[in-house]
Parts: sequence; C-alpha cells; structure tokens
Amino acid sequence: MEFSKRLQQLPEQFFSSLAAQTAKALAEGRDVINLGQGNPDQPTPAHIIKAMQEAVADPKNHKYSPFRGIKEMRQAAADFYKREYDVDIDPDLEVALLAGTKIGLVELPLAFLDPGESLLLPDPGYPDYMSGAPLAGIDMDLMTLKPENGYLPDYSELEQKTLDRASMMYLNYPNNPTGAVATKEFFDDTVQFAKTNGIAVVHDFAYGAIGYEGIKPPSFLQSEGAKDIGIEMYTLSKTYNMAGWRIGFAVGNSKMIEALNLIQDHLFAGLSPALQHAAAEALTGDQSCVTELVDTYEKRRQVLIEECARIGWEIEAPKGSFFAWLPVPKGFTSIEFVNYLLKHADISVAAGSGFGGSGEGFVRVGLLVDEERIAEAIRRIEKLDLF
Repeated sequence: MEFSKRLQQLPEQFFSSLAAQTAKALAEGRDVINLGQGNPDQPTPAHIIKAMQEAVADPKNHKYSPFRGIKEMRQAAADFYKREYDVDIDPDLEVALLAGTKIGLVELPLAFLDPGESLLLPDPGYPDYMSGAPLAGIDMDLMTLKPENGYLPDYSELEQKTLDRASMMYLNYPNNPTGAVATKEFFDDTVQFAKTNGIAVVHDFAYGAIGYEGIKPPSFLQSEGAKDIGIEMYTLSKTYNMAGWRIGFAVGNSKMIEALNLIQDHLFAGLSPALQHAAAEALTGDQSCVTELVDTYEKRRQVLIEECARIGWEIEAPKGSFFAWLPVPKGFTSIEFVNYLLKHADISVAAGSGFGGSGEGFVRVGLLVDEERIAEAIRRIEKLDLF
C-alpha cells in the first residue's frame, strides 16, 4: 500500500529528527546539555493540578464534552483576553477550543483555503506551519524575516503576483525561532495591509506571556479592525507549563472561528471536560506563577548574554519567547555547527536552516535548562576556541 500524495508531500518532521539525535547521544551515556528543545522544563503550577484532580474525580466530567467546549472554558478564554489585553471576545461566536494550537494551525488551510490559493508563511518560522499546505493541496509563499528589520516582514517586498494569490498569512510574535517581538504599530500596519489585499491573518501568540526588560508583548487583536480580518492562537503550553496537557484556543474573527469549529466537529469529539475545567482555572486563577516563570527565563537569558559576551560570541538578546537566535561561527553551516557541538561538546541546539532557508547561519537555543547548565554549555563551547 502506498501513502497518499498528501502524506508523501509533507515536510520532514524537523523536531522529531532533532529529538532522535539527542536521544541517541543520551543513550550512549553522554552528559548532553539539551538546548535544542522547545519543551518547558518547569512543572505545571500546583493550583492547576489541583483543579484537574478535582475535575477528574467528578463523574459528570467522565462524559463527552459538547463539541465546541464547555461554557466555562470559552468564557475563561474571553475573560483572559479582557483582563490581559482589554480585548472583548464573544465566548459563543469568537472562541474555538483546540487540543493544542498546532492542530488549529494545520487545520486552518483545510478549513479556509482552496487549491490555487496560497498561504504566506514567515521564513524563518515554526516548521509545522508548512504541514497544512500539502494537506490542503494549496501553495505556499515565504516572507523573509531579516535581522535589520527586527525580524518583521517587510510587506513592500512582496510581489504583486504573490499578493494576488495569497488568501491567508501566519505571523508569530514573540517569535520562534528568533525571539523577536512585534510592536502595536506593526500590527496596525498589518491590519491595513491585510484589508487592502484581502488576506486573512493568523497570529500565533504561543509565547505571548514572555517578554523581557518590562516589555509586555502586544496582542494582534489590540489593533483596531484586527477582528475584521484575523484570529489569534493562544496555547496554555508555555504560559502555564502545560505542554503535555494539549489545550489551547483561537479567538477573533467569527467566520474564521466558525470554520475552525466546523472542521473540528467532523475530526474530533471535544476535549476532556476535566481538562477544560483545569485550563479555565489556569486562565482565570492566580497569575503569580506566570510572573515567576518569566522571571526565571529572564535570569537564564541574562546568563546566556553575559557568558556569550565573555567568550566573544556576539549575539542579539531575545526580546521575548524562551529562545535565543545565535549566529554560527565562520566556516560552519547551521547543520555542521549543530553536529560539531553535539560531537565535541555534548551540546544539542537546533539548526537555523530547519526553520527555513533564511535561518541558515544561525542556531536556536532554548532557555529551558537552569542557569548553571547554560553557563556550563558556554564554557564547553569556549574550550572549542571558535571565537
């Protein structure tokens, strides 16, 4: 039996191969410092776990959830956006619950685009954005993110033929992999650009809670008119260390939300009611855990900045997310440098080229080990005498 053409056209799962390389080195008994992962290393806060335990023990949560989620969870998403961003969300018409936002990002092209239409994607960008296009049988066009532009796309560089066939575009700030943060002015411009060209906007706000030096990353939906042409994806994975729980949501334009809900009506039978109750507690309960988490990442970021400066590795400090985007030394490609570090220093990082052609020349480093391990990683690199 042959796989369908759709499956054959899927890109290689970048994170799967990266994890396999690291796992092999660990299985050999090596002391690998894993800076390549995107998996939060801190536990889920205790009050969220308690809410889950109580919800699981309640027999009413052992049944199917309504297809589009329980009212409490949809209301919690709306309340969260009002509290954090002063954005009004209708819990009945403008919220779609997701078993992790990755699902929604892959579903949207299936739900909203037809063959012959194109999806605009950032380059570099989260690799799984590219999965939705072959599954939907649509085209992709890339928007180059340049360091001199703060890793924001320059819409004036897009050719008219690209704009004519584009029906949707993805953005992601704070950005994976670069750590860049968008401004409200950029989002204001994006709304006007999208309206002028008839392009729907999907903003992946996975790292929305993580900004540094007092910066609170803005929501795309804070820009006037954003809900006319777009939605925002928010996951609990990063803000609340709930990566393994698999829950997130989309909010915004009611027609796009309805498209997401409709395709999910046919693909799924709802999320666990207990999980939804716990997620609602995360969104509406004590938020001190979020402040503490961001403080943890900021301390790790500072160690990385100071240690890289000490050995002469010139890097740009990330403004948000828990990633840093570091240039590779002269004489290496991204993949060559990744392999060199794993072989000679037992350090795992992610090759920039895995995030798109414009990622060549960089590696992505995660702030997902403690300060001492970050410092130890840089000391190991120092011994290689590359800088």
